[in-house]
Amino acid sequence: MSSPSTSAPRLRAAEPAAYASAHGTDTSAHDTHDRNGQNEELGALELDEYASFDAVGLRELIRTREVSAAEVEACARRALEQADGELNALTQPLFDPSLAHEPEGPFGGVPFVIKDSGPFAQGVPFTLGSRSIKGAYALVDHDLMARFRAAGLVALGQSTAPEFGLSFATESVRYGPTRNPWNPKRGVGGSSGGAAALVAAGAVPLAHANDAGGSIRVPASSCGLVGLKPGLGRTPCGPTSGEIAFGQLVEFAVTRTVRDTAHLLDAVCAPAVGDKYQAPPPTRPYAEAIRTDPGRLRIALTTVPWTGGTVDPQVADAAVTAGQVLEWIGHTVTEAGPDVDGGAVVEAAMLTVVTTGGAVLRGAPRRPDPAKLEAVSRRVLTETEDFTLLDVMAATEAQNVVTRAVGRFFQEHDLLLTPTLGRLPAPHGTLDYDHEGHSARSWLHRLFTYGPFTATFNVSGNPAISLPLGQSREGLPIGVQLVAAHGREDLLLQVAAQLEQAVPWRDRTPQVSVG
Repeated sequence: MSSPSTSAPRLRAAEPAAYASAHGTDTSAHDTHDRNGQNEELGALELDEYASFDAVGLRELIRTREVSAAEVEACARRALEQADGELNALTQPLFDPSLAHEPEGPFGGVPFVIKDSGPFAQGVPFTLGSRSIKGAYALVDHDLMARFRAAGLVALGQSTAPEFGLSFATESVRYGPTRNPWNPKRGVGGSSGGAAALVAAGAVPLAHANDAGGSIRVPASSCGLVGLKPGLGRTPCGPTSGEIAFGQLVEFAVTRTVRDTAHLLDAVCAPAVGDKYQAPPPTRPYAEAIRTDPGRLRIALTTVPWTGGTVDPQVADAAVTAGQVLEWIGHTVTEAGPDVDGGAVVEAAMLTVVTTGGAVLRGAPRRPDPAKLEAVSRRVLTETEDFTLLDVMAATEAQNVVTRAVGRFFQEHDLLLTPTLGRLPAPHGTLDYDHEGHSARSWLHRLFTYGPFTATFNVSGNPAISLPLGQSREGLPIGVQLVAAHGREDLLLQVAAQLEQAVPWRDRTPQVSVG
């Protein structure tokens, strides 16, 4: 293990005694505080009180009748309007009324937003962040939306995303840039950028997100959140989206706490009936797993990107420091990484960019006006029309090469630790999607220079999580990624819970916060 430089980002570790007292089966580390530390009657929630609770905490308030679901929703509406006014993170006015849901579900009454990556929720208009889409709405619920409703989540609005989700920057021409709560001059990542901005600002405790190359983990890193990309088949992708994306697209959410991630995964994780990609069922609930010790694990650490480019020293130091915390916890950490061909990652990702992005455009009832597409989208549409069966076979073979390399690596290691991004959250305009001159491949190279550590595990299908473990000298969040073998979301969440206790991030507050 190398030592961090003198400019290492700030990771605030708990004292060893404090960690030991909460380790193992003690759940106190995951309990939200009650109002003023007492079990008094809450009455109407104030915005700062509302923003201080995670989803599990809000649900407990509603369940014990300390506050009503209607009061929570009213507070969430005020919070969303306030946050959107500063961050530009919603695509349309709030839903009125909220979308139908099961009030007695495990998250009954908890506010939520869905992502503009439709069709997703029946009857809700969507645009995929594009000026070319007008009057489109979902005819049926996506499989995951049906589970969100059954879980009791109260969908109040729709969050922004880049055009067709093909960027790590949420700044479409249609909606303009979504601003980062930690520094409004910086971006929020993509493609689930609006979702991450609203959760980071405290407007909602969690939000729908999806990930085909890093679109959950990159915004989570940029906004200081927990971003789990479940493994292949762990959550439903819907009747067709999984097949179109060759298993690289995964649907889930961004949250502020590990326990919210675990409880939400329990609520939605069963695969869809007939879904081509199905993960083996978990051996026990994830919410139970985070309260147990995973034992001494073999954890590999690398800060060397497979797809080229350099890593900001502050970002690399955050991963190295996280490795030292894991050693202090009791794990064995060594410097190693899978032998991944970066070129194969790009070629395999072409399956998602060209076949998924292009299929959306070609499969629309009306062919989009090229003049209303952003520059990279126009190029993707052209390349989709020229993509041959031989190109698909080559990209599929590249996916096989990457998947096997990652599989071999996890025969010798339990977890892999990397940075999430290669740099700090970028100023607006750094990733200019509406810039002529890019091919689909050159655009992927540009994305993977900025975020070189995430797409590999979409290609391979492994579960991965970004945790907000670091902060830069400028006060910007730095995410650290953990990756596990297929089917081991439980292990990711166990170690994430250990890190959340050892390096608490709960009380960090961004510049823009409803609290």
